[in-house]
Amino acid sequence: MELNEYLEVFIEESKEHIQSLNDHLLLLEKNPSNMDTVSEIFRSAHTLKGMSATMGYQDLANLTHKMENVLDEVRNKNLVIDPNILDVVLDAVDQLEAMVIDIANGGDGTRDVQSIVNKLNSIEKREVIVQDDSTKKVESNNGGSTATIINGLDEFEITLLQESEEKNHSNLQIDIKLREDCLLKAARVYMVFDVLEKIGEVIKSYPQVTDLEEENFELDFSVLVVTTEQSDQIKQKVMKVSEIDNVTIIPFTVDDILQQQPINSEVEQTVIEVASTVEESNKVSQSNSKAVISNKTIRVNIDRLDALMNLFEELVIDRGRLEQISANLKNAELVETVERMTRISGDLQSIILNMRMVPIDQVFNRFPRMVRQLARDLGKQIHLEVDGADTELDRTVIDEIGDPLVHLIRNAIDHGIELPSDRVEKGKPAEGLLKLNAYHSGNHVFIEISDNGAGIDREKVIRKAISNQVITHEQAKSLTDSQVYQLVLESGFSTAETISDVSGRGVGLDVVKNTIESLGGNISIESELGKGSVFAIQLPLTLSIISVLLVEVGKEKYAIPLSSIIETAIVSKSETFNAHNKTVIDFRGKVVPLVSLKEVFNVSSSLEEDELHSIVIIRKGEKMSGLIVDRFIGQQEVVLKSLGDYLSNVFAISGATILGDGQVALIIDPNSLIK
Repeated sequence: MELNEYLEVFIEESKEHIQSLNDHLLLLEKNPSNMDTVSEIFRSAHTLKGMSATMGYQDLANLTHKMENVLDEVRNKNLVIDPNILDVVLDAVDQLEAMVIDIANGGDGTRDVQSIVNKLNSIEKREVIVQDDSTKKVESNNGGSTATIINGLDEFEITLLQESEEKNHSNLQIDIKLREDCLLKAARVYMVFDVLEKIGEVIKSYPQVTDLEEENFELDFSVLVVTTEQSDQIKQKVMKVSEIDNVTIIPFTVDDILQQQPINSEVEQTVIEVASTVEESNKVSQSNSKAVISNKTIRVNIDRLDALMNLFEELVIDRGRLEQISANLKNAELVETVERMTRISGDLQSIILNMRMVPIDQVFNRFPRMVRQLARDLGKQIHLEVDGADTELDRTVIDEIGDPLVHLIRNAIDHGIELPSDRVEKGKPAEGLLKLNAYHSGNHVFIEISDNGAGIDREKVIRKAISNQVITHEQAKSLTDSQVYQLVLESGFSTAETISDVSGRGVGLDVVKNTIESLGGNISIESELGKGSVFAIQLPLTLSIISVLLVEVGKEKYAIPLSSIIETAIVSKSETFNAHNKTVIDFRGKVVPLVSLKEVFNVSSSLEEDELHSIVIIRKGEKMSGLIVDRFIGQQEVVLKSLGDYLSNVFAISGATILGDGQVALIIDPNSLIK
């Protein structure tokens, strides 16, 4: 039997079963006596074991078999689930996921899982689980801690390291060993971090900061730092801290990381499910089987959907051309035929876009497990609420939005929600609340991450922004609360502060902002000190076909996305005035600066200066600008085409489209024109 043709299906179904294991194990933690949940977990494990054995991935099958034995003991009521047992089973699921990812990346799925197998055997025999020494301390041999800390990096941390390389900064791993007679290890760690924060940005430490503060380590710890200073200078500064035995500095690159760990990104979405109902491939218990509709769904490779979308985009361009020819010739039969073609292609467009739409649950479903683990690591009590997981987004947007959401959620848990003791002192429940909500509104999807934690301290943000030269003292006086909160999204707001807490927010959020804006979206922040914060993300439903307002500047045509437009207006020159060396207008009680597209894009025009300005009012969050154009053409649906790698950095231009007359119109990026 040729197994390669089944590999794609095996990978996708394995990921579904692993996600099911994670979801049901978290449900089991809340209700350990629910045997229906145990049966669901057992069924997923059993199916995964059978598929793995059939495909020849023996390590995967063996580990699943060991986990299945433990679940069988629970199912037969010979074993009672407790948090320690659940931790081991969840660790086993993590190992299974790592094996599947390795297979998806072209590997053979082999992995050293003897440690977790021993723990599962101990649970099955009702023995005491002994933690491995490797989980308690950093390996002292060269490279041991390197692998540990690098394998713990998430995609956002890797992105920060990549950006530092692009800026010609150095990525360094600094291994520090304390003397054996060191009495106050936590104090020495604090002093080391204080030195490192002054020379660059701390990306990560191993063990974690909480373990270092509580002295839950031996004598060794490691820190990843981004800096511009030389290694010799760094070593001299760190060695000045008393009771330091040795300092080893190891330069590394992002390529080194990628060689040591598979990156768990949304590349795993290479195959998507076109419909929501899937027939179960195996049923362990007939009594627990559910009625399913057979042969109603198929799996389609996303490359085929991309090819279909590209062909349809060409059809949209030709449709626009035919509409223009029809309007010019005014032939009744041609007009009727084109109108019918427009209706049919509109329906076809709706079907194709719906085929590409996938529930945001594909991103949300990994967060409950992440929140549980982070809460345990940080000693916090957090309840996660998820609403709107069935909200759908274009697959290309889904691919990109996962990492920003991970970063915002981790940020809220780590810095937003307080420790239980601190919450009780403030009169709050010990358990913090983290809400994740998604919903449609018009042609956009909104995702909100809210918490009832400490909120953002306005004054601390301003002080930090001034010290980092993000704003001046004069600018700070005129900022509203909303504008102050937006400062935490600015590049450079937190360049050397990872461990200490300024406002509860800020590390690396400029990366989040850049990613969201690259998708044509924006992010806004609301906060109340002591009550909590809300980060709201606005995203377009799809990235390929967009509604625009066509305008004319000189002899050139430009397209402005309707999602950024408030309204259009005709303004007399007498209604404009100058403020702070800028031309502005009074728009509904607000001062709005004007931007001349003729000057921005250096367009020559033979038209004489008119007493009236045609203005397009655009908005980005609470900021607005008015774009001065020569003429409004009208609204149209266009296909967004990339300008390619050579023209990727053109100011204020996000792409181009081909109009019905064959002319190329540049698509304006409104966010770039609002300051």
